[in-house]
Amino acid sequence: MNIMDFNVKKLAADAGTFLSRAVQFTEEKLGQAEKTELDAHLENLLSKAECTKIWTEKIMKQTEVLLQPNPNARIEEFVYEKLDRKAPSRINNPELLGQYMIDAGTEFGPGTAYGNALIKCGETQKRIGTADRELIQTSALNFLTPLRNFIEGDYKTIAKERKLLQNKRLDLDAAKTRLKKAKAAETKSSSEQELRITQSEFDRQAEITRLLLEGISSTHAHHLRCLNDFVEAQMTYYAQCYQYMLDLQKQLGSFPSNYLSNNNQTSGTPVPSALSNAIGPSAMASTGSLVIPSPSNLNDLKESSGSRKARVLYDYDAANSTELSLLADEVITVFSVVGMDSDWLMGERGNQKGKVPITYLELLN
Repeated sequence: MNIMDFNVKKLAADAGTFLSRAVQFTEEKLGQAEKTELDAHLENLLSKAECTKIWTEKIMKQTEVLLQPNPNARIEEFVYEKLDRKAPSRINNPELLGQYMIDAGTEFGPGTAYGNALIKCGETQKRIGTADRELIQTSALNFLTPLRNFIEGDYKTIAKERKLLQNKRLDLDAAKTRLKKAKAAETKSSSEQELRITQSEFDRQAEITRLLLEGISSTHAHHLRCLNDFVEAQMTYYAQCYQYMLDLQKQLGSFPSNYLSNNNQTSGTPVPSALSNAIGPSAMASTGSLVIPSPSNLNDLKESSGSRKARVLYDYDAANSTELSLLADEVITVFSVVGMDSDWLMGERGNQKGKVPITYLELLN
C-alpha cells in the first residue's frame, strides 16, 4: 500500500513537472514568458553537432548506395544486421557477367576466336567482381561502421543530454516566472529555494552537455582518418580494375586484327593494346583520339617496295615472336610485305625485325 502511495505521488509530481514545462514552452512561443538563452559557445557547439549529424547521415547513406546500388540487397543486409546475423554471400554483378561469358565461350568453343575471347573477358570480370567485394568489405569496416557508430551511439547520447538540458532550462524559467508572481513572503521564500535548485541543475546539465559536444572535434579527426582509409580502398580497387583491363586488352590484342575493329574505327584498324604503363590522362585517353597515319601515305608505302622512317606513338608489347615490341618516341624503319594484313607493317630496329600495328606509328617525311 505504501509503495502504491509512493508511485501515485511520483506520478503526480512527474505530471506536474510536465505540465509546468508545457506551459512555459507555450508561453515562450507566444512571447508571454522570458527564456534563458544558452551562452554563444554552447550554441555553436550544438549547431556544429547537428550539422555533423546531418552530413554524416547523408554521406553514409550515399556511400551505401555507391557500394550496393541494389535497394533490395541493402534492405536485406539491414534486416540481417538488426537480427545480428550474417547476410548470405551472394554473387555480384561483375561475377555473374563473368560466369555468363565463360559459359558462353565454353559453349561456342574455346578454340574459336570469339569463344576464347569470351572466356578471357569472363575471367577478368570475375577478378573485378572479387575486387569489388573487397572494396565493399574494406569500406564497410573502415568507413561506414565508424560513421554509423557516431550516429547510433555518440550522437544519440548528445541528443539525450541536449533534451535534458532543454527540460532543465524550462524548469529554471518556470521557477523564475513563479518567483515573479509570488506575493506572500512564505511563497517567495519557497520560490527562491526552487530557483536556486533549478539554476544549479541547469548549470550542471549545461556543463555535461558542453563536455560531450566538445568531443565533436575528435569525431571529425576520427572521421578524417576513416575517409583516408576509404580513399585508399577506392584507389586500390580502381588500380586493380585498370590493371585487369590492361592485361585483358593485351590478351585480346594477340587475336587477328580483323576481330578487333569496332564501330568507331576504320574497318580493320587494330585497337591499341596499351596506351601507357602509368595511370594518367594519356593512359585513359580513348582510342578515337589516336593519331593514325593518313590512308594516302599508307597506300603509297604498301604499293612501293621501299621503306620509310616512322615514329612510335605508344609503347607496344609484342604478343608473340612474329611481332616487334615498341617504345614510345623511338624511330624505326617500316616497310610493307606482300600478303601481310592491311593493319600491320614490318618494323625494323637494328637487327630486330617484326610486325608492328600501324595505329602505333606516325610516318615521317
